[in-house]
Amino acid sequence: MARGPVKHLKRRFAPSHWMLDKLKGRWAPKPSAGPHKLRECMPLIVMLRERLKYALTYREVKMIVMQRLIKVDGKVRTDMFFPAGFMDVVQIEQTKENFRLLYDTKGKFV
Repeated sequence: MARGPVKHLKRRFAPSHWMLDKLKGRWAPKPSAGPHKLRECMPLIVMLRERLKYALTYREVKMIVMQRLIKVDGKVRTDMFFPAGFMDVVQIEQTKENFRLLYDTKGKFV
């Protein structure tokens, strides 16, 4: 029997506002426990790899995050599954860019 929380998330059951491809793989990154709910957040790995295109692979995202280059609301985050949610500011140190997570009219992150 399984014990503890479920640590996997199939891509098919991932929130639609992450806009992941259906056929790109079987699994989707599951956000860690944090300040936002699963359905109201976006993990940093999805943001850096799928949305901002700063990395192509899981390994590249891990390198970026472990170099302490990503801040969420002014605090360095080394967990690539950290749930960034509505009105959070994601700062990237080396490029001096700031991104705020907002919804569009359809409820998807802008």
